[in-house]
Amino acid sequence: MSFGDPNNPYGQQPQGGQPAYGYPPQAPQGIPAQGGYAYPQQAYPGVPGYPGSPMPMPGGVKGARVILWILGILQALGGVAVVIIGAVFASEFTDSSYSSSDAGAALSIFFVIIGIVIVGISLWPILTAAKLGKGRGGVRVSGIIFGSLQTFFAVASLIINIVTLNGLHESGGAPLLLSMIPALISLGLGLWILIGLANSAAGEYFRRPQY
Repeated sequence: MSFGDPNNPYGQQPQGGQPAYGYPPQAPQGIPAQGGYAYPQQAYPGVPGYPGSPMPMPGGVKGARVILWILGILQALGGVAVVIIGAVFASEFTDSSYSSSDAGAALSIFFVIIGIVIVGISLWPILTAAKLGKGRGGVRVSGIIFGSLQTFFAVASLIINIVTLNGLHESGGAPLLLSMIPALISLGLGLWILIGLANSAAGEYFRRPQY
């Protein structure tokens, strides 16, 4: 049986041969297509190791984000409480004498201003925590700075408590330890934020490619 002129590219080709022109042959079932017409590797979001898959957030970053949320919310509630205290002072001194009324008004304004400042500062950890999931290095730096300040003020509070209460309580002991508990908790939270955001795993996470 003749297969035509072998020099004719449009002639019939023998079975099993490769065509000179046209689309490449279909690959057998179960074998992915190869060659220049093959599609690029598909990304599989959610499956680690595949291109385009999201990098999971390290545990340290997750812990730091939770602490930032908690501290920010507590600070906001504290600021609102201070504003309410200022309003209460203003109402208490409304019906007092002229001089007492002026003093009460000044004190209430002071509390309101302090409360507003506290609420404004509380936006720092709240916004940082909200952006840690999709943020870049700048959000990480913001969290590290906040954790550093948290640690610094906690250490300063511990020193003040030790110096002050040692003079008031000659025996020290339980009263001194109880007064140090809030500062110790604050110190622990600040260190947790620092360690969670400053380690190498956190650095790789914030340098990850985003798709």
